[in-house]
Amino acid sequence: MPLEAVEPMAPGWVSIVGAGPGPLDLLTLRALDRLRCAEVVIHDRLIGADILAEIPAQALRYDVGKARGRHTLPQADIHALMVAHARAGRRVVRLKGGDPFIFGRGGEEMQALLAAAVPFEVVPGVSAAQGCGAAAGIPLTQRELASLCVFLPGHADRGDGGYDWAALARPGQTLVFYMGVARLARIAERLMAHGLPPDTPAALVLDGTRPTQTVLARPLQVLASQAPPYGPRPGLVIIGPTVALSPHYRAHATVSLEELAR
Repeated sequence: MPLEAVEPMAPGWVSIVGAGPGPLDLLTLRALDRLRCAEVVIHDRLIGADILAEIPAQALRYDVGKARGRHTLPQADIHALMVAHARAGRRVVRLKGGDPFIFGRGGEEMQALLAAAVPFEVVPGVSAAQGCGAAAGIPLTQRELASLCVFLPGHADRGDGGYDWAALARPGQTLVFYMGVARLARIAERLMAHGLPPDTPAALVLDGTRPTQTVLARPLQVLASQAPPYGPRPGLVIIGPTVALSPHYRAHATVSLEELAR
């Protein structure tokens, strides 16, 4: 059935919704509307309590969140849960952190709904990279400094052959490693081995956009040696010349735009 033939949030409809990086006030108006209309909400682990509080009291809730080394529910079972409730005529919201289509497996869930002929929509959210970059004062692109931004899964078990490290070490770009805290030392080692200067500005953003946000901004080699061990707080690693524009970095080093652009 064409999506246009079904009104959004009609019975049997699924909304794959991006909840943004954390706070309720970074949720889009459309996302909030879908959440308040839901009869079933299937949500990730890192959704804030204030966002979950917007779910109708009578709605069914499923916490299917994944943590490092622990999956509450296999991905195939999440697909089956969405399909089963939609086929039962319920309004379903699949609530995901950040944006569903950026390391959120939203594409897989969309394919499962298409295969089951279940009508759906995708509601974009503020991505973790956008939210953390803005909250830490780090532009992801900047004229004369970084014309390219690359998003990478820092926690994935891909081995050294998974990335083109020489390409990632080139100047004029910003690298954003999602959940890269645990592998920061290895990431830094590989980048520097392929030519990225050890003094390249870098930042670790924990709990980005939230009241508990912590930003550690240092030259890459220093950051890799000072970063805290992996913990329960979500973290993002940002590497590139624009990090030096952040007040968190400027508190430790004064670098001119002219020097960065060289």
